[in-house]
Amino acid sequence: MEKYLKYTIYINLIIAILSTYMAFNFWETDRNRAYIFIFLAVITAFMFFFRRHYYKKFEERKKNNK
Repeated sequence: MEKYLKYTIYINLIIAILSTYMAFNFWETDRNRAYIFIFLAVITAFMFFFRRHYYKKFEERKKNNK
């Protein structure tokens, strides 16, 4: 199970990149939709860094306990 948790962190990064791309595509045609994608990109990028930080912290704790 821990193997999958390591990779699910990067799904947030992929979603942030795709949301940024979609925001640039919608910028000229539909600004409201572009703002939604920018908001999604910011939130998922934050979640990527937040989850990666705590994953490393838990891995370090597990390494020290062994």
